[in-house]
Amino acid sequence: MELTGKDVMAKLWRKPFDAEIKASKPGRITIEKERCKGCSFCTEFCPRDVLVMSQEINSKGYTLATVADEKKCLACGLCEVICPEYAIKVNT
Repeated sequence: MELTGKDVMAKLWRKPFDAEIKASKPGRITIEKERCKGCSFCTEFCPRDVLVMSQEINSKGYTLATVADEKKCLACGLCEVICPEYAIKVNT
């Protein structure tokens, strides 16, 4: 029986010992609805498309960003940094 390259790689591949320690935990995103002005910077620049613009409107008349799928969040903090109104907080 001849081994293929795929079989050899499957045999040699292993899971790193510290995979559970080093794996990023999903972040918890909090959006202050009254501070959000609907600029959509956070939704445009999120690397995992965790945030989307919703149809919800705050008391000032702006459409709000909302969390679509928090499980995909890497907790990179890009949305928090890019928000001009400081409306987003990422907790790990």
